[in-house]
Amino acid sequence: MYSLIQNNSLRSLLLEQLPVFLVSLFIAEMFYKFHSFLLESIAFLATWFVLDWGYQKVRRAFAHEEKLPTA
Repeated sequence: MYSLIQNNSLRSLLLEQLPVFLVSLFIAEMFYKFHSFLLESIAFLATWFVLDWGYQKVRRAFAHEEKLPTA
């Protein structure tokens, strides 16, 4: 977590991580009822990881698509 904050700019964190973090938090709050703080925390972090992975894949696909020359 420290590395995430230290190695990225505030703008990058707000634009890339905050939306995914908030969606993950919403999903965890609405659907994860394990009656265990540890299990819910792990599920939240796993959700954040998977959603961020998907978000980065989509961003790269669109960025790559924009760089392709048009004929």
